[in-house]
This record gives sequence, C-alpha cells and structure tokens, in this order.
Amino acid sequence: MSSLHIVNALKRRDFLCLWSGSLAASFAMNMQMIARGWLVYTMTSSAMDLAWVTLAFMVPQVFFSLWGGVLADRFRKRRILVLAQTLNCVATLFMATVIITGQVTFWDFIWLGMFNGTVLAFSIPARHAFVPELVPRRLIFTAMALHTTGMNFARILGPVIAGFLIAWVASGDTSSTFGVGVVYYMIAILYLVAAVTMMFVQRPGAPHAQLPKSPLRDLLDGLAYVRATPPVFGLIMLSVVAFLFGMPLNTLLPAFNEDILGGSSDDLGLLMSGMGLGAIAGSLMLASAGELKRKRRWLIGTCFGWAVSTAALALATDLPVAMLIVAVFGWMSAWNMALNRGLIQSQVDMRMRGRVMSIDMMSHGLMPVGMIPLGWVADTFGVASALAVSGTLFAVAVAALKWLSPAVQRVGRPVAAVGATR
Repeated sequence: MSSLHIVNALKRRDFLCLWSGSLAASFAMNMQMIARGWLVYTMTSSAMDLAWVTLAFMVPQVFFSLWGGVLADRFRKRRILVLAQTLNCVATLFMATVIITGQVTFWDFIWLGMFNGTVLAFSIPARHAFVPELVPRRLIFTAMALHTTGMNFARILGPVIAGFLIAWVASGDTSSTFGVGVVYYMIAILYLVAAVTMMFVQRPGAPHAQLPKSPLRDLLDGLAYVRATPPVFGLIMLSVVAFLFGMPLNTLLPAFNEDILGGSSDDLGLLMSGMGLGAIAGSLMLASAGELKRKRRWLIGTCFGWAVSTAALALATDLPVAMLIVAVFGWMSAWNMALNRGLIQSQVDMRMRGRVMSIDMMSHGLMPVGMIPLGWVADTFGVASALAVSGTLFAVAVAALKWLSPAVQRVGRPVAAVGATR
C-alpha cells in the first residue's frame, strides 16, 4: 500500500468521519483500560478480580454480538453507531461521578463493564461492516489498515495520558480515586466526540437486501454461511484461539507491572504504550507490503510469534526488557489481526458482512474462557507462570489447527473456489 492509497482513502469524507470517530472511541477504551485496571488492582490486589472485571466486559460479546450482526444487516449502520456512543457517554459520566465522590466499589466496575460490553457487541459489527461501503474495493485493505493503525495509535497515547494523569492528579497517593475520576470524565467526552463525528457521515449504511422477517433466521443464515465457507471459517477459528490464549496478557499486565516490576501507574502506561508502538509498526509494515503473497503462512507465522512473545514476558524482570517484549507482542498481534480481518472483509458477501463480522467479534468475547483459569494460575503460582502457560497453550493450539483443520489449511484461497456466494 502506497501513501497515495492512504491519501485517497482519507479524502473520502464519510470514511474520514468514521475513522475519526473510531479513533476517539479507541482512545476512550484504552484510557478506560488503564484507569480501570489501576483502580481495581489498588482496591483488591487480586489478579483474579482483574479477570472478573474483564469477564464482565467480554461476556456480553459472546451473548449479543451475533444479534449485533443481525442489526447491522437490517438497520442503518450510522444510526446504530451514533446511539451506541451516546449511551457509552452517559454511562461513563455517571461512573466518573461515582468514582470522584469516593463511593465506587468493585461491583460498579462489573455493571459498567457489562453495559459497555453489551453496547460494544451491538455496535462493532456495524462499524466494521460499514468500512467497505465507504471506500471502493481496491481500498478495502488500505481502509482496514488505517482503522487498525488508528486503534493502535490510541493504544500508545491513551495509556500514557491516563497513567500520567492519574499519577499527577493523585500526587503519588495510590489510594486516591480522584485521578481516576478525572480520567473517566475525559473518557465520557471522547465518547461524545465519537457520537457527534458519526452524525457527519452522509451515507446511512442502509441494508443491501430485504432480509427475511425472522431475526433468528438471519442469525442462523450467518452461521451457516461461515460454516459453509472454509477459508472464512478457518480465519474465525484462528481468531478464537488468538483471543483465548493471546489476549489475556492485556488483562494480566497491571498485575505483572506491580508484582514483577514493582511499577506505578505511569510505568503501566509506558508498558501499554510500548505495546501500542509495536502494534503500529506491525500494521504499517503490513500496509506497506501491498498485495501480500502467501497470506496463510504470514497468518500462521505471526500467530506463533504472538505466542512466543507472550511466554517470553514471563522471563522479564525490568521495565526496558518488558517494554521490548510487549512491543514485539503488539507488532505480531496487530499484523495478525489486521491480516485476518482484511481477508474476511475482502472475501465475504456484502449482504452477510454484519453477521460475519459479529461472529468474528464473538471470538473476542471468548477471551475470559482462557482468562479465568489463567487468573487462578496467576493468583496461585504467580503472574509469570500464567504468562508462560498462556503462550505455550497458544502455540500448541495454533500448531494443532495448522496440521489438523481442513478449514485453516484453506485459508487464503479465493472464496469462489470453494463455492461461496459472491
């Protein structure tokens, strides 16, 4: 992908508005991750409690993301996205007030996590399915790479802003909730920006065809489509494994920072920023590669690199080494996810995009299935042991799929060649 392709994508007003709104929402999510993780671990000193908070956020994605895909294929995507960001803004404002007045409890993070996760489940399929409608087919990979780069850019600055703001406002008092409350007010403003930006998108993102009357029939058709399309099914399976065993590192990072490195909130912000910097490098490298050949090999290879970097963090004992390892982690994971999602977007029938992207998103909600036992390992044997187990299981699962799954073996082949509808 050349810089000219990037300019051509961003010159399309509707895509620029969608991308800008996504960037604001990504900043909000990454700042919330730091603020939430810091305060919850300060309140409880338990990696398992961090896992439960993550579970509250991720489980709704398992139960509701498929219905979010049905909504995306049935209703106007712009309207869905504006409503979703408005709801997040209101809920975050309420939570900020609870925190800053010192009345926050562990259960407040549970209910807000469930609410945010539900809103995300109903809106993200629409966001991803909207992208190919705003750019021509030749710019789909460019648009997806820009979307991923924007998210990763937020992973760099968002944690830094949140971490240093908490440290500065609290003046070193780790028991203070005031700094976290200020961050939550900033998060609410970012959600408002995301909602307002979406209002400037001219295309409504209307459905491409008249769907059957039954939403359940729509949902089942989406599942059947993925199952009957081996290259897409293989991509979904690799995504499931990655989120089961590759993403728990994000949840365990606050515990790793405090227990292994003895770091503060600004150190945690630096770790998250190092991860984001690596992710930007990975997504830009993929973008500069253009029409990448042997996509399946790259996909499998980055899965193994992702797994190795997860396990390697278990050996780190100082901040510079840990930052280097999480940067590699970010690089591998961003390359892998951008390539996976770009392949899905370029191969799936347009009328099915919302439902297929919702199935992909549901795999993200499965992360707690791996996080809960890993949280127990962290509390019982230490955070380093949990990271080593996570990386090892990731590598073993990818190897098993590579050698045993016919669907994974057909990843990268044209969908038309296996009989899918175009």
